[in-house]
Amino acid sequence: MLYLIFLSSGLFLGWSLGANDAANVFGTAVGSKMIRFRNAALIASIFVILGAVFQGQGTSDTLSSLNAVDALAGGFTVALCSALTVYWMTRYALPVSSSQAIVGAIIGWSFFVDKPADYTVLTKIVGTWVSGPILGLIFAALLFTGLRYLLRKLKIHVIKLDSYIRYSLVIAGAFGAYSLGANNIANVVGVFITSAPDLLLDFGLFTLNGKQLFFLAGGLAIAAGIITYSKRVMLTVGNGILALTPEAAIVVVLSQALVLFVFSSTSLSNVLISIGLPPIPLVPVSSTQVVVGSVIGIGLIKGVREIKLRALGGIALGWVITPVAAGILTYVSLFFVQNVFHLDVTAHGQVATDAGSAAVQAASGMRYNLILPSVFLAALLAILTLVFIILRQKQLRLHTENELLQQQNSSYLAQKNLSTMEISAIQLENDLLNQKLEYRKREFNTMVLNITSQKEFLQELNQKVEAIRKTNDSDIREELIAGLSLMLKQKMSFSNETEEFYSKVEQVDRDFRQKLSNMYPDLTEQEKRLTILLRLNLSSKEISSMLGISPKSVEISRYRLRKHLNLKPGDNLTQFIQNL
Repeated sequence: MLYLIFLSSGLFLGWSLGANDAANVFGTAVGSKMIRFRNAALIASIFVILGAVFQGQGTSDTLSSLNAVDALAGGFTVALCSALTVYWMTRYALPVSSSQAIVGAIIGWSFFVDKPADYTVLTKIVGTWVSGPILGLIFAALLFTGLRYLLRKLKIHVIKLDSYIRYSLVIAGAFGAYSLGANNIANVVGVFITSAPDLLLDFGLFTLNGKQLFFLAGGLAIAAGIITYSKRVMLTVGNGILALTPEAAIVVVLSQALVLFVFSSTSLSNVLISIGLPPIPLVPVSSTQVVVGSVIGIGLIKGVREIKLRALGGIALGWVITPVAAGILTYVSLFFVQNVFHLDVTAHGQVATDAGSAAVQAASGMRYNLILPSVFLAALLAILTLVFIILRQKQLRLHTENELLQQQNSSYLAQKNLSTMEISAIQLENDLLNQKLEYRKREFNTMVLNITSQKEFLQELNQKVEAIRKTNDSDIREELIAGLSLMLKQKMSFSNETEEFYSKVEQVDRDFRQKLSNMYPDLTEQEKRLTILLRLNLSSKEISSMLGISPKSVEISRYRLRKHLNLKPGDNLTQFIQNL
C-alpha cells in the first residue's frame, strides 16, 4: 500500500502530461475542427497506452541513467514536483514540456543529495530540446511541400478531400499518440524503474513484466489527463501559433509522431548500429517543442508573416521557466520531506525504503498465469462493447427519428401557416371583390334612377309642350310657358349631382377637409366648397357654374375667403390651398 502511495505522484505527473501533451497529437486536428475533441481524446488514450506498454523501455532506461533516484520518497517528490510544474503551466494554457519538468526535477534532486548527474546523458537529453524542434521543422516543411504538390496534381474533389483528410488525421493521430506514449512514458515512471518488482504476468498472447506494469499504470494516468483536461491546450496549439488548414494539421501530427518514434525506437537504433552508424539516442523528447517546430516549419513555407510571434514567445518563455521551476520546487520540497516527514530521499538511509523494498522483494521472481482471467476479461469487454454499440445505435436511431419528427412538425406548421395566409389573402381578395361589386351595384342603381328621372322629366316636358301647342288662349299659354321655364330652371340646378360630386371629392381628400376644419373652424359651408373647387384648380367661370352664381360673385367670394385665411396681398390663394 505504501508502494502505491509513493507511485501516486508519478500517476499525477502522467495525468498532467496527458492534459498538456495530448495537444501535441490532436491539437491541430481539433483546432482546425476536423475532429471532435471527444473522438480525438478516445483515440489518443487507447494508442498512448499501447505505446507506453510495448515501446517505453528504451527512453525510461536512458532517463533513469541520468541519475538513478534510489529511494521511493525521492522518486515520489521528483515526480510530484514535475507534475505540479506541468499542472501550473497547463492552468495558464501554455503547452510546456513534461520532459523538461522531469529533467529539471532530477537535477534538483541531484543537487539536494549531492549526487552528480551523468552529464553525458544530460547533454543527450538537452540536445534533443534543440534537435527535436529542428527535425520537426524539417519533416513538416518537406511533408507540407510534398502534400501540396500531390494535391495540386491529383485535383481531388473538395468533398472527397475533406473525407480523406479526416481519415488521415485519425491515422496520423493514432500513430502520434503511440509515439507519445512510447517516448514520454519515461517522464511519468522513469524515476521508479529501479524499484520495479521482478514479476511476470502471462496473458497468453502477450506477457507483462514489472516495468511494463508501471508503464501500463502511467499510460492509464496519461489517458485520464487527455480525457479530463486537455481541451484548452489543444485549442491553444491548434490556433494559437498559426491558423492551420486541415492539410497542415495532418503534416504537424505526422511530423511530430515521426520525431518521437525515431527517438524511442530500439529497433531502429539497432539497425543503425548493425550498419556501422552511431545509434539514435533513446531519450524522452519534448513533444511540445517538436510540434511547435513543425508548426513553424509550415509557417515558413506559407510565409513568416502568418506566424503569431506573440503566442510563440509565450510558449518559449514556458520552456525556459519549466526546468528551472521544477528544479527549484524539487529542491525545496526534498528539504521538507526529509526534515519534516523524516523520510529518506536517497539510499543513504532506509527509513522509508524498507517497507517499499520488502513489498518489492515479496513480489520478485513470481510468475502469474492470467490466461483464463484475461479470456474472461476479454469476453466481458466484448459483451460490454457489443451492448454499448447496440445502445448507441438505438440512441442514434431515436435521435434521428426525433429530428425527423421535428422536421415534419416544422414542415406541417409551415404549411399550416402558409394555408392560413392563403386563406386570409383569398378572404381579403373576396372582400375587395365584394366591395367593388357593391360599388358597381350602387353605380348601376344610380344610373337606373337617373334614367328613370330623366325619362319622367322628358315625359312631363313633352306633356307641357303639347298643352302649350294645343291651347289657343294667350293667357293660358303664357301661364304654361312660365311653368315650363320654372321647371327647366329647377332641373338645371343639378342639386343631386352637385351633392354627389362634393361627397365623392370629400371621400378622396378627407384629410384636407379635416385639416381645413381644424385650422379654420369659422369657415362657412359655401367657403369650404369654394376651397375644394380651388384645390381642383377650376377657373372662376367653372366655379360659378358649380356654385350657381355669377363670375363676379365668385370673385367676391374669393376675396372674402382670402380674408378669412389671413392671406397677404401678394399670396396666391389657389397655391396656398393646394399646399395645405
